[in-house]
Amino acid sequence: MRRLIRLTRGASSPGRRRVAAGVGCLLSALVIALLPLPEGADQARAATAENSAVTKSGSKGKYDDFSDLKVTVHQTKGLHWQGVKVSWTGGKPAPKTPAKHNFLQIMQCWADDPAKGPDRTQCEFGNEARVPPGTGRLVSPTTDPLETDDFETDPLGRPFVPFRPVTGPATTTPLESTYFSAGDTNSLSWLPNDGNGEGETVFEMKSALESEYLGCGARRTSTGAIQPCWLVVVPRGEHEPDGSSPMNASATLTSALSQSNWDQRIVFRLDFEPVTTTCDPDKPERVIMGSELATDAVTAWQSELCRTGTHRFTYTQSGEAHAREAITAPGESSPGLAMTLDPVHPAEGTAQVVHAPVAVSGLSIAFVWMYDKEPFNYGPLKDLKLNQRLLAKALTQSYASSLVSSQEPVPEYLAGNPKYIGGDPEFLKLNPDFKGIDFKSPIGVVVTSENTDSARMMWKYILADPDAKAFLEGKKDPWGMKVNPEYLKDGVISDSLDYFPKADLTPTTVECYNGPAGLTMSRTGQEVVPYATDMHEAAVKIGRGDIGTAFECSANQGLTKWVTVERAIPVDRRQMGVVDNASAVRYQLNTAALPDADGNYVKPTDASLLKAVAQMPDSDVAGVKASDPARMKDGAYPLTAVVYAAASLEQAKDARQDYAKVIRYAADEGQTHGTASGRLPYGYAPLPAAMRQQAQQAADQLEKGVSASPSPGASSPGSDLEAASGGTTGGGLDGGTTGGLTGGGTAGTTGGGTDPAAGSGESGGSDTSPASAAPEETDPAKQNVAQSGGLTPSEVLGLIRWVLLGVLIAGGVAGLAGPTMVWLSTRRAAGSG
Repeated sequence: MRRLIRLTRGASSPGRRRVAAGVGCLLSALVIALLPLPEGADQARAATAENSAVTKSGSKGKYDDFSDLKVTVHQTKGLHWQGVKVSWTGGKPAPKTPAKHNFLQIMQCWADDPAKGPDRTQCEFGNEARVPPGTGRLVSPTTDPLETDDFETDPLGRPFVPFRPVTGPATTTPLESTYFSAGDTNSLSWLPNDGNGEGETVFEMKSALESEYLGCGARRTSTGAIQPCWLVVVPRGEHEPDGSSPMNASATLTSALSQSNWDQRIVFRLDFEPVTTTCDPDKPERVIMGSELATDAVTAWQSELCRTGTHRFTYTQSGEAHAREAITAPGESSPGLAMTLDPVHPAEGTAQVVHAPVAVSGLSIAFVWMYDKEPFNYGPLKDLKLNQRLLAKALTQSYASSLVSSQEPVPEYLAGNPKYIGGDPEFLKLNPDFKGIDFKSPIGVVVTSENTDSARMMWKYILADPDAKAFLEGKKDPWGMKVNPEYLKDGVISDSLDYFPKADLTPTTVECYNGPAGLTMSRTGQEVVPYATDMHEAAVKIGRGDIGTAFECSANQGLTKWVTVERAIPVDRRQMGVVDNASAVRYQLNTAALPDADGNYVKPTDASLLKAVAQMPDSDVAGVKASDPARMKDGAYPLTAVVYAAASLEQAKDARQDYAKVIRYAADEGQTHGTASGRLPYGYAPLPAAMRQQAQQAADQLEKGVSASPSPGASSPGSDLEAASGGTTGGGLDGGTTGGLTGGGTAGTTGGGTDPAAGSGESGGSDTSPASAAPEETDPAKQNVAQSGGLTPSEVLGLIRWVLLGVLIAGGVAGLAGPTMVWLSTRRAAGSG
């Protein structure tokens, strides 16, 4: 290679220089073609987590040296209410004894002066349940020689560090719960190092919407910039500030806020997205309604839609069936745009309905599962495989852990079944690396009670598997486990089921404490594993390790109530549930791998979601894909879903224009991943290019309104597409193609709605197979979505690689062609002479 360089630089002949350049281009092309793509290039969650990751080191203290400790906060910018991974290396292993040594303590703080960072009165810390004694806000000069501040004392005369909020009075006792309590604090006061002196956790970042007293994302500087917040990590070693090294498990530790410990802190700046909207509240409202699978996306787009339009858009989350009914049988306040997975089926002869694809997401089996690798050495289970029969077992309360406490016997009708999923031989066969104890397993699966298209998709997936279907019909698995008999009753389980029933209402009588003898309450599985309000709440509860389980009741003046179990400490968190993929990514939950039709176990990623979209069959409405989990193969994630925006053409012109704007934004700017307002939240895959164009066409037809001869309905795919045509009237990918995607139905006007919390995700690629302009070929449902699909980052890199390869080859050929032609012309001239 060096000889080529010398030749290129030193040769005096232009022909030789061209030859060298051509050969160099061809060699470079070969090298580029052989280079592998970066591993995991299509992982969206890695992009958002690592772009603003910050690593800092500890320092040497008087008794413990933390110089080798390195702590990484994997996202420090663009923050919302979300989970952020925190990992560390270089510490000393925690002892394999009950002694509380070598651990981290983490807290979120605010500060008056960004240049100085927070003081210890500005951090949310303490009030946690089940943590070692002394991990609150009490301090003392007796145990810390550097503790000289003159703080107030509690009623027992003990000094403590008060919490001082952004606004409002400071706390007056060390356990005051005015601002945060054991049930909602995000501080983590005991994170022991593992056997290698390492560890990781997910910290729940809170904005001012969740923790007003910290003000993250709401406080501004004099110039209008958002004030930063802070993450403070306090490493703890083998010594207390007075030099002692308590070995007793019940020994009282000093607080992270004690001056000597506080002096060892590692501080990270946190930049939150603004929580205040720029949308004028006086603007008139347009309501959108429907699927939770669209919630994070639509709420992320709201501010940008408002900023550039005459209306503000609110989103009412509901079951998809309610949203479809709002389109087909609207009232005066019904929303004019519905987000749905299944298509709208209007009555014969009613107004047409357009369906526009706006988001690709799906369901995840999300989990947090900490277990003891060995005594006093804790670690997370990250990789989990679940097949359809295991899902069927968990969703039918066939493990007794979802019905009774660990101290109570297994109900007789479940005798012989494993009490916990971690003790199921089928689970252990699929997950041989799990070395935990069976009772240190999630006690059940957290689900919502809502009727949804996505729940029906889950049951279709389970019932399509012969083994799972046979189990649900009463056949024992190979190890003798049987379904809970309450689910064998007629009509409980079917492939049309659109919710997750808790059919076992067998009561367990519990005697209440603090009351007179004989005062009892009856508990069912709904108290042990309660329903979540929605999948977002389920994700939060799973991340916290606190799903609201109630085993006991208490009595006060004859009134009884259930008492929920205190939140588990991080090393004991074990929960699992069915959540939308955007929420799983937002709160950094692990997700289970599920089998596709080929038996490959697949996790939800951009690539696996888009593979599923490419394989989805048509529904009975033209242009609307149907989720068909049983047909997904070749690494396609089976629980993938496409969200469609559906709107009637028979609405007021201004309403149609506004909702068409929503669709256009969703199909264009709204498909660029990111954490800022207006971006696509991570956990969604970017729409395939053909679907983006399809959405633009639907927006055009919606804006145009009812055609002269409306289609009778959506009874046959393709029947409605020839009834309407037209070019684009706004920005987007559509280049004036004809066609629209219609069903039928009547329209509603705007109405009231709620505004759920927003989230935030990478653009789709170009369409190599655009829709034909011929009317008979304008059905995007008939296009080859696999060829025209959205591109993941690895696919983009792959295309760039081959484009560059082509350019280099062309350059090489051109470089060689010039001298060759000159040589040939010289030969011809010599021959003719």
